[in-house]
Amino acid sequence: MNITTAKEFGEAVRFRRKELGYTQGYLSDFSGLSVSFISDLERGKKTIELEKAIYLANILGMDCCLVKRD
Repeated sequence: MNITTAKEFGEAVRFRRKELGYTQGYLSDFSGLSVSFISDLERGKKTIELEKAIYLANILGMDCCLVKRD
């Protein structure tokens, strides 16, 4: 999946979370991140912390990969 916006990143995270059957509350408890952070991320807030976003994606079994365009 080619992600080009914060909104697309958030939508992918939300889809995966729901696919796994996790609530934002459960994910918050498991990850140590706040429900408000998870909600902001899933809504595509542009000022979220990158390190936390990558951490959350990894918890959900998602990899973040940067690839040079040809």
